[in-house]
Parts: sequence; C-alpha cells; structure tokens
Amino acid sequence: MRDKYDVIVIGGGHAGAEAALASARLGADTLLITINLDHIGQMSCNPAVGGIAKGQVVREIDALGGFMGKVTDASTIQFRMLNRGKGPAVWSPRAQCDKVNYQRALKLALETADNLSVHQAMVEAFVLDGSGKLAGVVTQLGGTFLSKSFVVASGTFLNGKLHYGMRHFPGGRAGDPPSTALSTALREQLGLRLGRLKTGTPQRVLGKSIDFSQMTPQEAEPPGLGFSHFANPIVPATVRREMPCYLVKTTKETAAIVRDNLHEAPLYQGKIEGIGTRYCPSFEDKVVRFAHHETHTLYLEPEGEFTTEYYMNGISTSLPPRVQELMLKSVPGLEHAQISRYAYAIEYDFVFPDQITRGLAVKRWPNLFLAGQINGTSGYEEAGGQGLLAGMNAARAAANLDGVELGRDSSYIGVMVDDLVTKDIVEPYRLFTSRAEYRLRLRQDNADLRLCPLAFELGLLPEAQWRQFQAFAAKLDAAMTAAVSVKHEGKTPAELLIPFHGLLDGRPLTFPAGLLGLDETADRRVLEQLAIHFHYAAYIEREEREIEQLKKLERHHIPADFDFANVIGLRQECRDKLKKTRPSTLAQASRIDGVTPAELTLLRVALKRNLEHEG
Repeated sequence: MRDKYDVIVIGGGHAGAEAALASARLGADTLLITINLDHIGQMSCNPAVGGIAKGQVVREIDALGGFMGKVTDASTIQFRMLNRGKGPAVWSPRAQCDKVNYQRALKLALETADNLSVHQAMVEAFVLDGSGKLAGVVTQLGGTFLSKSFVVASGTFLNGKLHYGMRHFPGGRAGDPPSTALSTALREQLGLRLGRLKTGTPQRVLGKSIDFSQMTPQEAEPPGLGFSHFANPIVPATVRREMPCYLVKTTKETAAIVRDNLHEAPLYQGKIEGIGTRYCPSFEDKVVRFAHHETHTLYLEPEGEFTTEYYMNGISTSLPPRVQELMLKSVPGLEHAQISRYAYAIEYDFVFPDQITRGLAVKRWPNLFLAGQINGTSGYEEAGGQGLLAGMNAARAAANLDGVELGRDSSYIGVMVDDLVTKDIVEPYRLFTSRAEYRLRLRQDNADLRLCPLAFELGLLPEAQWRQFQAFAAKLDAAMTAAVSVKHEGKTPAELLIPFHGLLDGRPLTFPAGLLGLDETADRRVLEQLAIHFHYAAYIEREEREIEQLKKLERHHIPADFDFANVIGLRQECRDKLKKTRPSTLAQASRIDGVTPAELTLLRVALKRNLEHEG
C-alpha cells in the first residue's frame, strides 16, 4: 500500500471512525490505522447510544454529516425518549443497539467511503522531519507512513491495564492488547503531559439463566423515532426493534458480600492509580459511599438480536470473579445466573486537555489532533463528536486552511470541547444538559436547524442530505410565517400555544394543521417545532440576547503568542492559569476558574492596546 497521505487517523473506535469519515468527506486522502480491523466501532461497554445530553450530541454529529446516528438507527433494538415529563430542552433520545450489527455497519461505512483506506497495525512511534515537524508514524511491523496531519483517537488503549480483583493484566480492553509504545512516544517524543484515568464494565449474563418473572420489564417506544435526520440506510436494519430491558433491585445481601470482600477490591487496596468518574461509580464504590442506600437498581439490557447475553447495567466492579458470582446470585431473578463475561476495571493514560486548542489541535504540534478518551472524556457519543471535529480540522490543516471551532452557543459538542480545554480535568469528563448555559436552544429536536448550514458550508454535509434539510426548513419557514397571520376561532397558533405534549402522545391538535398547509400525520416534526417555539418564545428570545453578549466576547481574539506577564494588575494565580490554558478568546478566558470579572476587564484593555500597537 501507499506510504503518503493527507491525514492519518490512529484508532478505529467511535472517535477514530468519525474522524476518518469527516476527513475523507472533505476530500483529504485519509488512512485509518487500527490494531484490529474486526473491532472497528466496538461497543466495549454498554451497547447503547444516547441518553441525557449524549443523545443531543448524536443528533449534532448527524447534522454535521457524521455516521453515529445512521449506524445506530440501523442497529436499534430498543428506542426511548428520556425526560418526557420535563421540558423539551432536556428530552434526550437513547437507543439500545445490536452491538454486532453496529460494528458491522460502521466497518462497512469506513471500507466503502471515498478517499479513505483502512489498515491493521499498531502505531508505536512518530517521525519528525528535518525541521522538527511531525511528519509520519511507524508501526509495530516496521511500516512508515507519512502524512500532513494526524489524529490520535486511542480510547482506553494507551498503556491500558485490566483489573480482575487483585489480578491485573495489560490490555486495551478484554481481548485486545494495549498500546504501550504509543503512550511512551506521546510522552517522550512529543513531550506531552499524560495522566491516568479509570473506567470499567459490568458482567454479561446468559438469558437462559435469568428469571425475568422477578423483574420489571421496560418496553420500547413504538417504532418510528430514531437519531438520523436523513434517510440513508447503510446496512439492512435489525429485525427485532422492540426488545425489552428489565429492572431489578440488588439486596442487603449484595451489599454485605461487597463489604466482606473489600480486601480483594483493587480500588480500595491501592492497586489502581487512575481516577474514575464520580457519575458512574463502581458497585463497591456505591456500597461504600452511599451506605445509607440498602439497595441499588440494575438494568438488564440485551446485547443484540442474535445473542442471549444481557448487560448488567449498574453493577460495574473490579472485584474478583468468585465475588462477582456471589453478588449476582444474591439478586432476585439472578440466583442461577451464568456469567459469560466477568466485569473488570481498566486504567489508561490520557493527555491533559489544557495542551490542546478548541479545534482539538495540540498546541505544541499544530498538525496533530486528539479525540475521545485520550482527552479525558468518557462515552461513545463524546468520542464521536470530538472525532468529527478533529477529523475535519486535520483535513483543513492538510489543505493549509484555518481550523474551525464550535461555540458553546451552537452545540453540545462546543460546550464539551470548551470545558475540556478550559477547565481542569481530574476525572473522566461526562456531558450533562446542565453543563450548557443555552440548553433551550441546544435541543435534540433542532440539531439540523442549528448545524446543517454550517456543515454544508464546510463541505461535511453531502448534497443529497442538504437538499433533504432545505425541504424541511422551507416547510417550517412557511408554516411559521402562516402561523402569525392565520386564525382559528379568532386566535392565532401563537395565542393558542400549541400544546407540545399533545403532539407527543397523539392527541388531536387545538389548532387545525391544515390551515398552515400541513398534514397532521406527515408533518408532525414541523408542528412540534412550532409548538416549542410558541410555548417558549420569551425564554428563547432571552437566551438569544445572552448569546449575543457571548459573541461579543468571542470576537475579542487573544493571539497565540500574547504575553500575559505584561498585563498589569493580574494576580499571579490568574497569570498562571491564563498561561496554562492559553485561551483563544476573551469569552474562553472568562470561563477559566479563578479569573475574576475585574481581571477580565484588565485583559480586555491590554488586548485593545496590543491591537492598537500592532495597527
């Protein structure tokens, strides 16, 4: 195969796949290198996509021309819209997937994409040219591949270590080797600061050994909903689309078993260095930290339509196999559970994200981009969003174009990246709707309205999908215009405040859709947008005013070589944090912990003087 490319992507997980596909869509000659081609898009943990804030990200990836939503829709075995009882700003789609079908669909998308090649190998080192610029990679088999820019999306593989009780083994995940040499190269060759994080996964149990009669079924919603805005099937969809999940409670005995065996928990015996996420703690952590809770909820989730394995969501642990057997057998319905795969913890290296820009480029190596868990995040969705942004900017860098940043006002992806590069990351980062200041605007239902125009302008969104979006947007604009003038029984839709809850549960509308030139059945999404707009118009208008204030600060750019030491009046703590983070705008500087409004004013004055001096 050839040895020169425009973009090389290292890693074939959710971040690497979106990075490679985005780069290729922009016309960059792209190579994806991964340890095992059969594990592309592997759902290492829960075979599910979406959830609180995460579902919004998947819709955004889709609006930007990405593939996670399309692959999920092809693989769904259960779909639910979470937070129905709350306002639309926090509604979040979630799908349980057939993990084999998901993996197969994503692999096929990569293999058939134009401008994209895939190669099985393990990257161990980088190549620097005569000027010290990053120019290539070297694989374990001695192959050298040169490129103009690079994306590293290594997941949990960097110096990965698996823990089963007091036993531990090298591994990127169960069944795959770690990427130890690449971790060394990032630290020693490129001089990056690395830290250590931890995550884990629970047991899988065979369905024939489970007594579901002692559990509460959680049925799927009726078929029809999904993630993608576009009709673009990749592979034949799964057949069984409504496989139920099951809920059950652990017992006092389960907690007692854990407490009696903490001496075999590596987390409590100092064997694990990495820091885990507080939002998804191991079961032993739940028992210790929340001792006042005698029981905890488990969700038994199917792994696919052609397997009987169930994922034990809620009982992730690093306790040894013997103890795991005792734990599960103490749960109603699992007395005869046959564990097909034991739970384990994994710790791995990551790059402290204050070393990257909001375009995900490494500050010291501007043609190197990082995406996914290497930046300190957790979750397929967070990884996919970063991968798309990194892949796009890697392709732009290869073409000598400026990088693109996504603002906090435009997307949850923008919120996530801004948080990563601005805040101190000391534990795996996880998205929540509460992290977004403008979540009424950043809804899951309007991701295409927010991002498709930008995606088409950048070359990320194919022409056919752009035409689909334009048709929907035109119909919505026409209906919105009509809605302010057409009346029914003396009132406009705005006055009637079309009830969006009625739209969701199928009740008849209070305003005849036909008067707006719409069909109540065929144009439900247009009607939903109208309902949300009229119901929340005042709040949305207030958010828009706040966003305008944010944009004013975003327009105050801070040069990459700006010397914060020359800003008179700043405290040393503030200087140190500004030097460490190197914010690109005044808005980003305002979000750094420890930078006060008064110091922000000093910085604004210094930037103005600097600009006048240069002029």
